[in-house]
Amino acid sequence: MPFQLDNTDLAILKSLMEDGRKSFRAISREIKVSTPTVKGRYDRLVNIGLIKGIKLEIDFSKVDRSGKAQFGDALQSLKKQKKHFHLYVEGLQVKLKCDFCGGPVHDKPKVLKFANIQRFFCCTECRASYKEKHGSRIEMLKEQYKRR
Repeated sequence: MPFQLDNTDLAILKSLMEDGRKSFRAISREIKVSTPTVKGRYDRLVNIGLIKGIKLEIDFSKVDRSGKAQFGDALQSLKKQKKHFHLYVEGLQVKLKCDFCGGPVHDKPKVLKFANIQRFFCCTECRASYKEKHGSRIEMLKEQYKRR
C-alpha cells in the first residue's frame, strides 16, 4: 500500500517548493503547526525517499558581465538544465520499498524508529533482520542522538 500524504505533508512540500531555504520555524508559522511537527514530517519525507534534496536555482540576471564572460559555457549549460514542475496534490501517495529486501510495501509499513531516523519494511521479518544486521550501528546512532 502506498504511503498516504496528509494535508500537513502537502503544505510542507508546497512551502519548500516556493522557497527551499525556509526554516522549519517559518514553515510552521505559515502552515500553523508546531516547529517540531514540521521537522518530524520533513525527516519522514526524507526517510521515505520523497524529498531527495533541495536544488540550487540561480538568478542569471544577477550575474555581471565579467562573470558571464569568465564562466559563460558553464552558465549556458546551467540555463539549459533549468526545469520547472508543478505538484498536483490531490490523492498524492508515495510508493514505499522495503529498506531490507527492496520489495514493495503492500500493506501498512512496519516502521523502525531510532534516533531521528525511520526505516520502513514490508513485514516484521524484514524489520527484525534489519535490526539484527545493523544492530550495532543503530545503537551507536541512538547514543549520538542522546548526546545532542
